[in-house]
Amino acid sequence: MAKSFDTLVKRTTSKRTRERASRRARELLQELLLSEIREMTGKSQQQVAKAIGIKQPSLSKLERQSDMQVSTLRKIVKALGGELEVIARFPNRTVKIEQFDKPTARPASNRRGRKKPQLV
Repeated sequence: MAKSFDTLVKRTTSKRTRERASRRARELLQELLLSEIREMTGKSQQQVAKAIGIKQPSLSKLERQSDMQVSTLRKIVKALGGELEVIARFPNRTVKIEQFDKPTARPASNRRGRKKPQLV
């Protein structure tokens, strides 16, 4: 009788190896291309393109690009049901960049009286 893959994995690998593989799988699932995210959400290029007001060939081109405007990426992510956050990682801390939270950045006058942010 044929054995399931899970049964074979449990018999041929250690618990430590399985845990390491599971962690790596979770990491890889957090590093996806836009097209892979779209496919995971079950949406077609046509559906997403219509939602953001462009044509399907334009979305196809965007999915292959390595560089695009933050506002365009935000629209695509929103059409996929997500929310975009821009995070900067420094050696000693991680900072969420608020400037990109809304379509228009907060005016500098809103920051008067606040201490100058410092990286600690």
